[in-house]
Amino acid sequence: MLQVEFFSSTTLTEVFLLLLAFVLSAVVGIERQRKLKSAGLRTHTLVGLGAAVFTLISAYGFSSVIGPEVVLDPSRIAAQVVSGIGFLGAGVIFVRQNIVNGLTTAATVWMAAAIGMACGAGMPVIAVIATGLHLVAVTLLPLIGRHIPSIDKDQVFVVSYKEGRGVLRDILTRSTELGYEASLTKTRRIEVAGKVPRVEADMRFRHGKGPLEDLVEGLSEIRGVISVQVSKDENE
Repeated sequence: MLQVEFFSSTTLTEVFLLLLAFVLSAVVGIERQRKLKSAGLRTHTLVGLGAAVFTLISAYGFSSVIGPEVVLDPSRIAAQVVSGIGFLGAGVIFVRQNIVNGLTTAATVWMAAAIGMACGAGMPVIAVIATGLHLVAVTLLPLIGRHIPSIDKDQVFVVSYKEGRGVLRDILTRSTELGYEASLTKTRRIEVAGKVPRVEADMRFRHGKGPLEDLVEGLSEIRGVISVQVSKDENE
């Protein structure tokens, strides 16, 4: 018969690791909360805390049934956590007008789970270092990335938009606001029965200060813009 022990020789260690997972996961979540992401403070805290609980169960939860004839693999539950967290991360990724959003948030959910598992596995130093490296990755690396030369700074995009609504003017205005010099190379008018005609414009953008992702996202938010895609010729 299974005997329940409310306190064991490892209880204080387990409580400490659980609280550490709570704090470190919350630190990861605060950064996402400040940027108003879909998965913020609560989500990341719960992910890290849950991962720690599962790992603690895997590491300490079956000690009372271990014997000469019972062999347990403490990594089995942890492996299932790694598999399951992928579905949760996929839930915060979405595509709008051919632009993928939520990848960084999904990665932080994955990271919160890893930090929680490190705490649950009794590796607090690794968990703390991982949290610090996460903060470096999401704060300092984007600043460094803005200064890395890229061949994508001068590229042709195919911008599809609805005709007759002043959309092209708004595109040129928005690209100027983002620090790009925009030039129109070619346009094609496309008619579809029962729908407003649309225009496909080949546009070249030069000398931008920020990453191209900001330009694509900014153009896609303009009312009347249908899609923003890299020109096939440039992509090849």
